[in-house]
Amino acid sequence: MSDTPAIEVTHLVKSYAGVTAVNDINFRVARGEILGFLGPNGAGKSTTMRILTGYLPATSGSVRICGVPVASQPDEVKRHIGYMPENNPLPEDMRVSEYLYFRGRLKELARRKLGPRIDEVLELCDLKRVRHKIIGQLSKGFRQRVGIAEAILAEPPVIIMDEPTIGLDPHQILIVRDLIGSLRGRMTVIISSHILPEIEMTCDRVLIINQGRVVAQGTPADLRREVLGRTSYQVELAGDLGAIPTLLLAVEPTLQISAQGEPDADGFRRLTLTTERDADLGEALLRALSLPGYRLRALSRAHPTLEDVFLAATRRSWDVKSSDLRKK
Repeated sequence: MSDTPAIEVTHLVKSYAGVTAVNDINFRVARGEILGFLGPNGAGKSTTMRILTGYLPATSGSVRICGVPVASQPDEVKRHIGYMPENNPLPEDMRVSEYLYFRGRLKELARRKLGPRIDEVLELCDLKRVRHKIIGQLSKGFRQRVGIAEAILAEPPVIIMDEPTIGLDPHQILIVRDLIGSLRGRMTVIISSHILPEIEMTCDRVLIINQGRVVAQGTPADLRREVLGRTSYQVELAGDLGAIPTLLLAVEPTLQISAQGEPDADGFRRLTLTTERDADLGEALLRALSLPGYRLRALSRAHPTLEDVFLAATRRSWDVKSSDLRKK
């Protein structure tokens, strides 16, 4: 049983009135893994998450949570999942502790265990100071954390969070990031978010969908190599720039050089060097550009962000679709 993925999605399709929102998605999530689930608005993220949780039936394909098929055993699946939707509906007339007690009983937690567990999640989510406050009087940030506390309350093996940090200030985002990181290895977590730096810092692996299809998946480092495929270096150099291509040919034949702007008052010009090689060429470039007749002021390797990967992957999928439409 331990080898069974926490989440297994096979050929998942969801259509609404002839419009395909999710189109043949396949992926697995290992137990204890934290997966970032990314895509533009309307890409099919929320639809996929609702299918995973059993709130929405699939048109075709299969989803298993901890080996349990969602389609035929939705009630059993819900015992394995803690779900926080994007617009989390909370009862505005209940106090925080009352709401968590109510939800805990619905989740079949024993009364003798429920009190200590509520104290624990209030501590984890930094909610102890508002435990007796009415939810309707709380700020957006506190309400988000109440939703997270409810999702992890029964310690389910799978947690699914749709935009858990939306509306939070930077301090609260740090709290949520640390909270999610503390679940690694104990619970499997899927997070959908538009705050890409948070995903990059929190998640073990990333899955990007666009127009209902998976367009890229892997670790952030793997995706940089797969989607971008090029390594860039920024150089600030003064000297005979016309001889630079020949000079760098010995360093790496695939290097391409482009100049940005005009030389500054001190004669330095910014160059961008790109190569398909992933190996670090910094030391070799430093030696080549430190020859007599040249003055090197700066040399740095560019590190693409997850945002760069996201934009490239989703743009690539649009280009593929446009090409297919032209052929038709």
